[in-house]
Amino acid sequence: MTPWEMAAVLAAGTGAGAVNAVVGSGTLITFPVLLATGLPPVTATVSNGLGLVPGSITAALGYREELRGQGRRVLLLGIGAVLGGLAGAVLLLTLPASAFERIVPVLVGLALVLVACQPLIAKRVRRRRAAGGPVRRDGGPLLFTGLTLASVYGGYFSAAQGIIYVSLMGMLLDETLQRLNAVKNVLAAVVNTVAALLFLFFAHFDWTAVVLIAAGSALGGLIGARTGRRFSPAVLRTLIVSVGTVALVHLMLH
Repeated sequence: MTPWEMAAVLAAGTGAGAVNAVVGSGTLITFPVLLATGLPPVTATVSNGLGLVPGSITAALGYREELRGQGRRVLLLGIGAVLGGLAGAVLLLTLPASAFERIVPVLVGLALVLVACQPLIAKRVRRRRAAGGPVRRDGGPLLFTGLTLASVYGGYFSAAQGIIYVSLMGMLLDETLQRLNAVKNVLAAVVNTVAALLFLFFAHFDWTAVVLIAAGSALGGLIGARTGRRFSPAVLRTLIVSVGTVALVHLMLH
C-alpha cells in the first residue's frame, strides 16, 4: 500500500468503528476502500473482519452501563452468536462470494421495517404482559434462533448485521433502544472474534490492512459509543433507518 492508501484505510477503520458502535454497517465504509487498494474480495472481507474486532470490543465496553442487569441475556444470546459466527466464517471460506447476494437485501429491508416499527411492537409486548401473557426476558427460542441465523450472516459478511440484531430484539424484548444497542455491540464483538480466530488459521489476509483497520476501529468504537449513548430513542432510530437504507441501496446495486 502507498502512504495515501494506508491513510485512507486507517480513516475508514475509524469511521467504521464509530458507525458500528451506534448503528452497524461499518463494513460498507471499509470494504470498498480495501477493494480500491487492490485486495481481492475474499481477502478484503477476511482482513476487514479481523480488523473490526477491536472496534467491536471497545464499542461494547463503551456501552457497559446499558449492559447492567443483562448478563444472563447476553450469555444466552452469545452462545447463538458463537455458533452462528463460526458457521458464517466457514461459509465464507467454502461458498462462492455471490451466495448471499439475493437474500441479504431482503434481510436488511425487513430489519429496517422492524426497527422503524419498534415503538409499536414494544407497546404490543407491554400490553401482552399486562394481560397476563408470558414474560420472557431472553426473548425465548424465537429470538435465540433469529439471532443465531443473523450471526451466520455476520460471520459471512457483517454489513448491516447490527441493524438485523436490533430489529429482532426490538420485536421480542421490551427494552429501550439504547439497551438493545448495547447487547448488539456485544454480540457483534463475539461474532467478529469467533470468525477472526478461524480466519487466522485458514484464510488469506493482508496484515497491513488488518493493523490499520484495527487501530482505527478501536478508536472509532470508543468515539461512537460515547456519542451514541447521548442520542434519544427517536434520533437513534432515525439514524439506524437512514444508515440502513443507504446500506440496502448499496447492497442492491452491487
